[in-house]
Amino acid sequence: MIIVCNSVEDAGWLSMRQALWPEGTQAEHIEEMMVLLADSKRYGQFIALDKHSEPAGFIEAALRYDYVNGTETSPVAFIEGIYVKPNCRSQGFARQLVDAVVRWARAQGCVELASDTQLENVVSQDVHKALGFVETERVVYFRKCL
Repeated sequence: MIIVCNSVEDAGWLSMRQALWPEGTQAEHIEEMMVLLADSKRYGQFIALDKHSEPAGFIEAALRYDYVNGTETSPVAFIEGIYVKPNCRSQGFARQLVDAVVRWARAQGCVELASDTQLENVVSQDVHKALGFVETERVVYFRKCL
């Protein structure tokens, strides 16, 4: 079952966010979650529940109006983060979460869904491909201090 996140208190959302992005503090996560919840037309976030109604994973998506690598339209729905608990993987939860974002994105008028992952995260790349994503390009970012 997929539920829409309506509160920072929703089933495991905060703890799963912390598992996906451990560098953020609890306060930072809550602040970001409040921003997402305040604008449901721009942000969509969903939780997958297992057969015992326990949180199995979550996904967050946003409408991006700036250029998104490999896309041709605007706005583009973009998966900002997806996480499935290790003991719940390979059970279809990622597909259910992406399907929920697809429905949300279509309701927002989008015709493309994009995502990204690090070059070294081969597992995530494989999951994306299994979910029907097509790789569009590879990028290495650079920076120079001024």
